[in-house]
Amino acid sequence: MMRGKFITLEGGEGVGKTTNLAFIKDYLQQHDIAVVVTREPGGTKLAEKIRHLLLDNNSEAISETAELLMMFAARAQHIKHVIEPALAHGHWVLCDRFTDATYAYQGGGRNMKISTITWLENLVQGSLRPDLTLLLDAPVDIGIARARERGAFDRFESEKISFFENVRRAYLLQAELYPGRIKLIKANQPLIDVQRSIVEVMRTLIGNCSVMPGNLK
Repeated sequence: MMRGKFITLEGGEGVGKTTNLAFIKDYLQQHDIAVVVTREPGGTKLAEKIRHLLLDNNSEAISETAELLMMFAARAQHIKHVIEPALAHGHWVLCDRFTDATYAYQGGGRNMKISTITWLENLVQGSLRPDLTLLLDAPVDIGIARARERGAFDRFESEKISFFENVRRAYLLQAELYPGRIKLIKANQPLIDVQRSIVEVMRTLIGNCSVMPGNLK
């Protein structure tokens, strides 16, 4: 059985990940591709409990080191129980954030050592890396304004603007370092244009241009 593809969707706050995750799922299914949609941190019962602890504004203060280790603990569970089994069965995995987010939020935002993140990445993931990463990028002020429309902020969303500026810079650096894998999508353009850009990238990965969703044909 042919191994499935691993696609990740990345970006800061308010860039439209939720909307476009659903769009990509529908696009893959229209191409008769079995897809498993998941998220980080999360994806398993234990990983979702870790997610709750990480996002809870009312929990005790979490040190930068503890936060980083919790991210990778959740990821280890996620890989073992969701991602790897799905890929081995030929399913495509579509994940809302993965390790690029750790480089961005813990590396850029928290100023953790990149060498430490890389060491943990190799320990937890082995050779597993996404086949494709779509990085939705928008100026921080636009993203935060959109995020505010959703209501109460979680522990990460409550950070200062400077934190998110550092996160964005770290994401863009990842895109520069891995241009073959990470495809930058301008998320501050109209949604139809964002999704056209996504389709252009997905065409190459799928290798099938005959079916296009809705008015993007």
